[in-house]
Amino acid sequence: FMADIDKSRSEFDGGVLGYIGIHLLAMIVAVCTLFIGYPWAACMVYRWEIKHTTINDRRLTFDGSGAQLFGSYIKWFLLCIITIGIYTLWLPIKMTAWKVKHTHFA
Repeated sequence: FMADIDKSRSEFDGGVLGYIGIHLLAMIVAVCTLFIGYPWAACMVYRWEIKHTTINDRRLTFDGSGAQLFGSYIKWFLLCIITIGIYTLWLPIKMTAWKVKHTHFA
């Protein structure tokens, strides 16, 4: 029975100092740009998280960019205006889908 268990592992190997550092840097970027730079800050955080993640012993990589996310933000912002805010219900799902779309095995 124990021989049938898959011995592959999935784990996150980032540390607390890296976590704090990347979030502080992202916050500084976002605040200093009056949140226009938020897409770039979010990509920095996502890239760090994905860089430190393995699934079935395979390292992940993130290829999204702040410019790509900024374009999506503009589109999503306009959709929120057109729908009088109703589209905001879909934003967390859209962000997750965008993040997953740009996450691959290294």
